[in-house]
Amino acid sequence: MSTYKGISVLVTGAQGFMGSWLVERLLAEGAPVLVPRRPVAAESRFARERLEERCKLVELDLLELESVLGVLNEGEVGAVFHLAAQTIVSEANRSPVATLDVNVRGTYNLLEACRLLAGDRPAPRAVIASSYHVYGQRADGAYSEDTPMSPSYPYDVSKACADYLARSYAATYGLAVGVTRMANVYGGGDLNWSRIVPDSARALVAGRRPVIRSDGTPERDYLYVEDAVDAYLAVARSLDHPVHHGRAWNVGLGSPVAVLDLVRELIAAAGSDLEPEVQAKTVPRAEIDSEYLDSSAIREELGWAPAWDLPLALCETYRWYEANLV
Repeated sequence: MSTYKGISVLVTGAQGFMGSWLVERLLAEGAPVLVPRRPVAAESRFARERLEERCKLVELDLLELESVLGVLNEGEVGAVFHLAAQTIVSEANRSPVATLDVNVRGTYNLLEACRLLAGDRPAPRAVIASSYHVYGQRADGAYSEDTPMSPSYPYDVSKACADYLARSYAATYGLAVGVTRMANVYGGGDLNWSRIVPDSARALVAGRRPVIRSDGTPERDYLYVEDAVDAYLAVARSLDHPVHHGRAWNVGLGSPVAVLDLVRELIAAAGSDLEPEVQAKTVPRAEIDSEYLDSSAIREELGWAPAWDLPLALCETYRWYEANLV
């Protein structure tokens, strides 16, 4: 798909952080965008930007196959970006059944609906959001797509299941489906305060020291949200070629950044002289010192590359929080 102009696109999870950025890009490309109707908190980025006024709202229950079929059929959907999920790891640990229901059942209902439509018209192409968490807690280093999935915890397992489901439906039924395994995505509009970037930005806007709950040395892979959107679209375009059906693609900068360095870079972006509050002297038990994604496949085969470096992207991110956290 070289362009989305005139192609109806369903974005599940559209009201979330990542989904709202993706919706904005699709609208800019001229796509009629369908988004599930759901209550939207007044402080959410989606509501603030009034994106829903430029989209077609649909009644969609991912836990009901007939509901998904109806939306795909009546909306004449040509492409789906499936981002809807329970994404908070701590919540998944507290409520594993609910997380598995949303993340796994919601995914197989979507894929099954695409399969059932294939007899009447071309099945919608689908990009399924997975995560680097599917690799589990492995030895330090880079994860490539060939690294075996080894999840242990409920959220990790749920995303690995979605990953395998996509592969199965591509191999068995010939569905044009691809998978993204993203690094830690950050940017304006993320209101999940358990994540280091939004929590630190909120503290800085309030004139408080950002809090680091480890010793600051763990290294992770961070990806700016606009680069993540570019990757979603690159994976969707790759589905023009059957050889890519069922493929999973790592998406990250490919170079790990220490948490302390990340926070200090954000402090510099804010023009502040505050020092972060480092609350621990050691790395928490079972925390991996360094992990990041080998994204060479998507770079070499699909031509994707991040356009934003960390300092510039953090400046842009901080400006959003400074303007909106009032």
